[in-house]
Amino acid sequence: MESKDYVPKRRDWLAAYWYGFKSPEKILRVQNTGVKPEILKTVGKAITTLPDTFKPHRAVKKIFELHRQMIETGEEIDWAVAEALAFAIMLGEKYCHLDNILLNQNEEMFTVSNDSLSDFGVLGFELGYSMENPNSLVIWETQFGDFANGAQVIFDQFLSSGESKWLRQTGLVVLLPHGYDGQEPEHSSARMERFLQMSDDNPFVIPEMAPMLRKKIQECNWQVDNVTTPANYFHVLRRQIHKDFRKPLIVMAPKNLLRHNCKTNLSEFDDVEGHQGFDKQGTRFKRLIKDQSCHSDLEEGIRRLVLCSGKIYYELDEAWKKANGTDVANCRVEQLCPFPYDLIQREWKRYSNAEVTWCQEEPMNMGAYSYIAPRLGTAMKTLVRGTVEDVKYVGRAPSAATVTGFYQVHVKEQTELVEKALQLETINNPF
Repeated sequence: MESKDYVPKRRDWLAAYWYGFKSPEKILRVQNTGVKPEILKTVGKAITTLPDTFKPHRAVKKIFELHRQMIETGEEIDWAVAEALAFAIMLGEKYCHLDNILLNQNEEMFTVSNDSLSDFGVLGFELGYSMENPNSLVIWETQFGDFANGAQVIFDQFLSSGESKWLRQTGLVVLLPHGYDGQEPEHSSARMERFLQMSDDNPFVIPEMAPMLRKKIQECNWQVDNVTTPANYFHVLRRQIHKDFRKPLIVMAPKNLLRHNCKTNLSEFDDVEGHQGFDKQGTRFKRLIKDQSCHSDLEEGIRRLVLCSGKIYYELDEAWKKANGTDVANCRVEQLCPFPYDLIQREWKRYSNAEVTWCQEEPMNMGAYSYIAPRLGTAMKTLVRGTVEDVKYVGRAPSAATVTGFYQVHVKEQTELVEKALQLETINNPF
């Protein structure tokens, strides 16, 4: 009879391991994820050192020597070192509180497993594991982003809506390599449009964006990011564990950027709070990376603000440098969901005379455009700068397939869209 009047409590749904985590109703401050320089050096030395008794393959030895050089100089940190640093530091935090990294460390704290290509089954296992182990960074990574096709039921039924339906949080990280590199349709796209379509944030309402009041990540069903630097990858992984709550994280992971010269210095991983010459807020994940050119004296003369996400940024940047251009600003949206309204509006205020353009390499009916467009319109209305119809689109035309199957056609399409994004003429909208 008590069942008629029983009111369930949130804790009834959670295992004991979840004690201390916050609910979406709580306002939590944004935390820095940088690490003290001496700890970065200590951990970096450990992960680039092999025992004297171990004779590595000459190629492996060369890689270790190269990574050791990166740590010692603090320059040109690549994706592999950034990821290794993030993992190694988190392994040590549990026992050493960042003071005595790797002392008495349990060898079984970090595990890598190859799956049997049963993506549905393995992702389901990782999801369950993450629910029972909220203090572990659980990552499911595919060789190609489209392998997620075989696990779509898990995304649709459980990961995107599990908290809404059953009050079950998870901090599962999904790495989906995504990049238009001229490969065939089955190995190019992680179908980011699917994950953005399942995001539950309202495209017509700008949430509270003040740093001390912002809790948009807590209120949404998951995060969708598209990172373009090793440092931002490091911080997004650390942010996932540093939060006082758990949300799934979908990362459109880089493919050809792993071989690209988009490296970062160790100072971008540094806990620099209070250091002279740095932002006093400390280092953390950048939801948007502003244009890297020196536009401080030329902002009123910028004719076009190009917003993009992912590796297309580097192709635009390279083409613009070859042309010696100075009147286009190129900004990267690293966090797609929740949408960074505050940073988008900050850039529009900086370039008040600029034509706003969204550029992507995916077809119009794919990629981020369908998700981005109404949110850009909402941001523009708030600034009294127009509507979504005023946002220009540059990218491939709508398509049933993710990409063409012919490399020469791919190169031609890619070249044309980069040239269009930077052309002198006003861009005509397709609608």
